[in-house]
Parts: sequence; C-alpha cells; structure tokens
Amino acid sequence: MTGRTSPGRLRAWHLVAGTALLAASALGSLFVGVGDLTPAGLLDGRPEDVRVLVESRLPRMLAVLLAGTAMSVAGLVMMHITGNRFVSPSTAGTSESAAFGVLVATLFAGGQAVFVKMAVAVAFALLGTFFFMWILRRLTFRDMILVPLVGVMFGGVVSAATTFAAYRSDLLQSLGAWTAGDFSGVLRGRYELLWIAGAVTVLGYLYADRFTIAGMGRGFAVNLGVRYDRVVGTGLVLAAVITAVVVVTVGEVPFVSLIVPNLVTLALGDNLRHALPATALAGALFVLLCDVTGRLVRFPYEIPVSTVVGVAGSAVFLTLLLRGGRRMGLR
Repeated sequence: MTGRTSPGRLRAWHLVAGTALLAASALGSLFVGVGDLTPAGLLDGRPEDVRVLVESRLPRMLAVLLAGTAMSVAGLVMMHITGNRFVSPSTAGTSESAAFGVLVATLFAGGQAVFVKMAVAVAFALLGTFFFMWILRRLTFRDMILVPLVGVMFGGVVSAATTFAAYRSDLLQSLGAWTAGDFSGVLRGRYELLWIAGAVTVLGYLYADRFTIAGMGRGFAVNLGVRYDRVVGTGLVLAAVITAVVVVTVGEVPFVSLIVPNLVTLALGDNLRHALPATALAGALFVLLCDVTGRLVRFPYEIPVSTVVGVAGSAVFLTLLLRGGRRMGLR
C-alpha cells in the first residue's frame, strides 16, 4: 500500500484499556437524553426508567456501537484492497449507491419487509462499488488523490440521480432521512439489522491476513498463492453489505470509514489483523462520543450524528493532510 507505515506495538493492555474506556462511555451514554433516566431509578426498579432503558437507550447505544465498529472496519478493508488510504465507502460511491437502492426499493417494493429494502440496497451498493473498481482499473494515472476524487465524482452523480428520482416521486423528505445519519429514531425492534453488519465485521477479521496480502498488489499476492480477485471481491462485498445495512437502519454516517482507519494505521502499521481490533474500538468510541455530543450541544434538542461526525471528521482529516501528509504517502 502506498505510504506504508512501520508496524506499531499493540499490546494486550492497550485493547483492555480501550475496551474499558468504551464500556464506561457507553454506560454513561445511557443516562444522556431528554427522558428522565437515572441510576437510582434503575436500582429502585421504577417501571418508567426500565421502559426507557429497554425500549430506547439500550437499543440506541447498541446501534451506535455496531454502526461505528462496522463502518470503520469497512473503511479499513477498502483501504487495503484498493491500496489507497483515501478510498472508503464514502469516497467510492458505495454509500450513495446504497441510498439509491433504498429509494428504488421504496418505489417498487414499499410494502415489503425491511429485509427486502436491505437486499436491494446491498445489490445497488455492490453494483456501485464494482463499477468504481472497474473505473479504477482503467485509470492511466492512479494518483493517491485522483482515485478518491473519481470516487467522489461518481458518488455525486449517483446522489444527483437519487435526488432527481426522489423529487419526481415526492420522496425528498424520506431521502433526507436515508442520507443523514441519525440515531434519535432508534428503538427496540428498529435496529436489529445492524447485528448483520456486526457479523460481517467478524468475517472481515477472519480474512484479515488475505486482505493485508492483497493490499500489497496482485503480483505479490499471486506469488504467495492468494487468489487475488476472490479476496478483493470478498472485501468489496463485505464493505457493501456493511454500508447498505447502516444506511437502511440509521442513514449515512460520513468520515468514520475514512479517518478512523487512517489514524489507527498511522499508529499501528498496515497489518490488518493487528489494526482491525483497534479500528473497531476507535470507530465505536468516535461515533459514540459524536452521538452524545449531538444530544448535549443544544439540549433538549438534538443534532444528527452525521452533522457532528462531519464537523469533527473534516477537522481531523484536514489535520492529517496538513501535518501528516508525508506519512500518508503524499508528496
């Protein structure tokens, strides 16, 4: 991979400390919100407090953790298999294609179960991602910046087509919900699809070594006996499924799949098996902190998590470009 960094030392206590920090933050997030929920009320067994916890706060916390973990890992996998640090579901047209798929499913199968929408979104996300890879293979100059720029342009075209179709079908308001990540509407029974993304994330760990080898190039991978096309295809399917499930459930969450993998690999190196657990923890913690911030900034009103992530993510990304450009492979 271009701009490869030297491996860092990830010790067991790092993961333990990160898990403890994430657990403490997740526990604290349960008591942040408009509804009255206190530890004393839960210990006393108040029915109102228990209902708020079970119906709203706990599902929301799980949805945040699953979405943050899955999107970060999807970005890490795409970064490896494309050999470009700036390629992620949000810069390859994957998220926009998934949103287009949700719109198509709503237009032609609006009365069907949510699994139907998810399946259509996955299919469109796959089509969009493989089309981006097809374009990538035909680029004469595969510059570090040019590749994601092409992906952003492709995503813009798909987004424009989606907006036009939604306008003609009087679905612009619904489209806004799909393209703006927001956990405020998450309740019990409305987030469980994200467990599919969690399961796919585990599959990514099982393929970690193959993704790492594939990231070193086709020739290197083939010489080591790795089926390059199959591994790359598996990685793209993994990223597309995760992105589609997140878009269908909570909407698009920008930047997570881009900045979190970059920060982790800058610290730990490009061995995916070593970086993936830290990426999962960092992604979950980042989205959780952004979600809690969105609840507190204008309390009792709430800012969508996509807005908070967009502001924080853009600031971090600009800092990476300005201060760490050489380490990321920029000249």
